[in-house]
Amino acid sequence: MIVDAHDRVGSLGASGSAASRLLSATNIWSDAPPPAHVSSQVPQPAPVAQADAPRDVGVTKAAAVALPQARSGQWPPRKLSLALQGGGTFAAFTWGVLERLLEEPDIAIDTVSGASAGAINALLLACGLAEGGREGARSRLNRFWVRLMHEASFRSLMLVGGFSPAGSSVAFGPTLRSGQFDPFDLDPLRQALSRDINFSILRDAGCPKLLIAATRIRDGQQQIFANDAITADVALASTCPPLVHCAVEIDGEAYWDGGFGGNPPLLRLVRETAATDLLLVQVTPTRDSYVPITLAAIDRRLDQIAANAALNAEIAAIEWAQSYATAPLRLTRIAAEDSFDGLAQRSSTDLGRGFIRLLHRSGREAAARWLGQGTGATQGAAPAAAEPELV
Repeated sequence: MIVDAHDRVGSLGASGSAASRLLSATNIWSDAPPPAHVSSQVPQPAPVAQADAPRDVGVTKAAAVALPQARSGQWPPRKLSLALQGGGTFAAFTWGVLERLLEEPDIAIDTVSGASAGAINALLLACGLAEGGREGARSRLNRFWVRLMHEASFRSLMLVGGFSPAGSSVAFGPTLRSGQFDPFDLDPLRQALSRDINFSILRDAGCPKLLIAATRIRDGQQQIFANDAITADVALASTCPPLVHCAVEIDGEAYWDGGFGGNPPLLRLVRETAATDLLLVQVTPTRDSYVPITLAAIDRRLDQIAANAALNAEIAAIEWAQSYATAPLRLTRIAAEDSFDGLAQRSSTDLGRGFIRLLHRSGREAAARWLGQGTGATQGAAPAAAEPELV
């Protein structure tokens, strides 16, 4: 279902533009092989023993999240919900995290929320699990990201929402008009997503619950699409860069990238999840030790700050609510910047193979450390992963 919107999902009209034909020609989804915090003072209840109310919601800082004592004494958790942040190609880090989590047969995925590139990872994960179990999800994620880095095209960046509004102006000039590259025809992108994501299976009872965010242009509000309303248009809307292609229209409503309203959605995830453990995978850096002075660097830093602003507000709201909750939620985080030095200085539009592979490996290692907390396992050790291949 869709919250605060109509239930019927429409589609865009299509007309073949020159840019569309160019994007179609760079078909990374063909079967051919690739070329060689917010803080406020509120009344606090009397302290409760850790064993009675285990939670860790103080994740607004970038430091590694300490493992709280599990209510059931079980770690890793048996049921887990995920909040996947978008951030262009930085979301390759999430690919590594998810791949490592899928290797744990005792962890069931309940609900997944995502925006922008986080939404694409969420859809790939859910579709893969519904169709082929854990191995199906791993293969689906691997297929998408390997094709992305082998193609390294403008079309690839459109699929993962790798453009900020100001950054698009810097890259393509001040006279850029929305939709100039692909004014009416989104079919190449829709076909690419449809090749890797079986949208009909997302309605299957065995599919994890999904909460995909887009931003309504009319009022600037976050729109959440649940499983029965998710289509290729919804995926396109969640990753739609405003200055690169036209707004995506769904049932008469126009949408832009979901990262503007909540990246990723947390409050709705807390309401929907049946799990008591929620893992936030944060890929956009919060820290930067340098003061930017060039236009591009200033835009990059502003984009990072804006991407995390809504997230910090939602974490603060959850922290406040948890002070009075009778059923505690354990919220933990894996942050890319804790595993990848200098990430704030890198571009989320970087499609370099070495960069994406390094993000993928860093995600796997970070997930292994998260899984090993409290077990006495070596924190820096992670199972070796084979080099990603096109499957």
